[in-house]
Amino acid sequence: MKSFSSPDELLSERGSHLGYSRWIEIDQNRIDLFAEATGDSQWIHVDPQKASEGPFGMTIAHGYLTLSLTNHLLPEIFHVEGISMGINYGTDRVRFPSPVTVGSSVRLGAELLDVTEIEGGVQTVIRLTVEIEGGERPACVVDSLSRFIW
Repeated sequence: MKSFSSPDELLSERGSHLGYSRWIEIDQNRIDLFAEATGDSQWIHVDPQKASEGPFGMTIAHGYLTLSLTNHLLPEIFHVEGISMGINYGTDRVRFPSPVTVGSSVRLGAELLDVTEIEGGVQTVIRLTVEIEGGERPACVVDSLSRFIW
């Protein structure tokens, strides 16, 4: 894990790759819990029997489940000390190039695209890439905007 002692240190890291998280398996239970929480119970996610005859041959994770894992895995990659809070400010350009089939393992990579000073801290643009173990294309690519406030 990369650790920064203050938001100011992020300024000198613009353009650098911050690292990777651990691999996590996407099992049917995680998919089902996400479906229950969001009300998205489409068969391609929650019906293994029907999904076995569908376009992916098995159930797949929701795109938004994959996206939400970025918040779960990003703290494994880097940490900023000396702040009163970090704020998820939004996202730009969310894409889902490849489905995550049940039983797959994914990890997160993070690249610090931009850092700008704002009143009371800095704002970052971090390109988050959810990779599928053994896959040729990522599951999700998103430019995440975060603010780190003193």
